[in-house]
Amino acid sequence: MELGDERGPVGVRSGGLEFRLTADQAEATSRVEFGPLVTSNLYRNPDLPADMACTTDHISEGRLILGIGSGWYERDYLEYGYEFGNAGSRLDELGEALPRIRRRREQLDLRPTRKIPLLIGGNGVRKILRFTAEHAGTWHGFGQPAEIAERHQVLDDRCVRIGRDPGEIECSARVFRQGLDEVGPGLLDVGTRLFQLVSPGPVFDIAPVLDRLAFRDDMNRSGAPDHRMSQAGLQ
Repeated sequence: MELGDERGPVGVRSGGLEFRLTADQAEATSRVEFGPLVTSNLYRNPDLPADMACTTDHISEGRLILGIGSGWYERDYLEYGYEFGNAGSRLDELGEALPRIRRRREQLDLRPTRKIPLLIGGNGVRKILRFTAEHAGTWHGFGQPAEIAERHQVLDDRCVRIGRDPGEIECSARVFRQGLDEVGPGLLDVGTRLFQLVSPGPVFDIAPVLDRLAFRDDMNRSGAPDHRMSQAGLQ
């Protein structure tokens, strides 16, 4: 089911099955943008997700958002035999993987239909936000508006240091265990424009999705231009 021209990553905790899900999404939809929220670079040789993303990009005719992070769910690593390491080592490997993924996309015989948008997920101030400034079009974090605002400022500073316009990066946040009427206006005020809804399966209730789309449309109709929201994502 497609709800207009929506966009946003689709999360799955799978240890590596997220590209199967995004391929299914590509085939089953025709308008929405979608992607994993997020895959870990450590599930595969970094060249492989570049190839897989390009394939899904073609299946979807240019609608994939590649969401990636350093990983955190230890059970995935242990059950599939990946090295879990520690938070610092996983972040270092993400930093090495990101330019490699970008290079690989330019080396493929079958090039992407567009420059595949990159979303980086994580709350780390020192590394994640630096990686985002250097490589991504979207940063996805979580927390209360005051926490998110602090990270937005750090991200803006990172962009300025490397000569990038901070406005090029869309800021995303997960809305979890709170209604948008509680936290939405505050997140909107601090610059969040893409809201990710957590909707656990296997049976999905579409009503919360419709509520959030109504919130978005209300904000876009009544708010100032700098408060316009992107479409709702679904995790």
